[in-house]
Amino acid sequence: MGKLEGKVAIITGGANGIGKATALRFAAEGAKVAIWDINDEQGQATAALAKGKYYRVNTTDAAAVAVAAGQVIADFGSADILVNNAGITRDATLAKMTPEQWQQVIDVNLTGVFNCTKAISPYMVERGYGRILNASSVVGLYGNFGQTNYVATKAGVIGMTKVWARELGRKGITVNAVAPGFIATEMVAAMPEKVIKMMEDKTPLARLGQPEDIAAAYLFLASDEAAFINGATLSVDGGVSI
Repeated sequence: MGKLEGKVAIITGGANGIGKATALRFAAEGAKVAIWDINDEQGQATAALAKGKYYRVNTTDAAAVAVAAGQVIADFGSADILVNNAGITRDATLAKMTPEQWQQVIDVNLTGVFNCTKAISPYMVERGYGRILNASSVVGLYGNFGQTNYVATKAGVIGMTKVWARELGRKGITVNAVAPGFIATEMVAAMPEKVIKMMEDKTPLARLGQPEDIAAAYLFLASDEAAFINGATLSVDGGVSI
């Protein structure tokens, strides 16, 4: 029996990268997977691999998220795990960052997490059980040049995680965050080779992490083995933060 046997997991941004790796790992551990994304082709492909279901959901749209939450409950009967993984970057220095770049990242990385948790948590409260996992980042802990918007959202996610852990803990729901370091996603692979080499050099393990490394952390926090972990931020970064 898998660690998530019989559980229903919603994974936002589940079409590719860390979200895809998490969907496949959760499915391998017995979970029924609902993928929320706006990349229809890749979302459907990942859902097929995970033997789950794809939903086109723009997490910045609170009304659409509420409808999708109801659809998952209708389709699967419950929502036991929520992985708030969807996120974007629009990097620029403070001097060059436009209001549009600021707002786009805030809308997806922060408001989107709020919208999804707001919509799903009542179903968890009703059943007296839930696991909410939020994607932060090592830069949310320590900052990063040229990422005012992204860092603000990832630090904000840690703050929301602590608040929700306090508010929902008594309802049988744990809320935790994962802070990845430099991970070899499709987005990173498109960067110049010298930038990737710089990331590797900054990491004590001298390599980039894999999406599967983050999926394994999500799996642990979603499992019964982590039942007494609440309000924590788990750094999965190869030691870059030490």
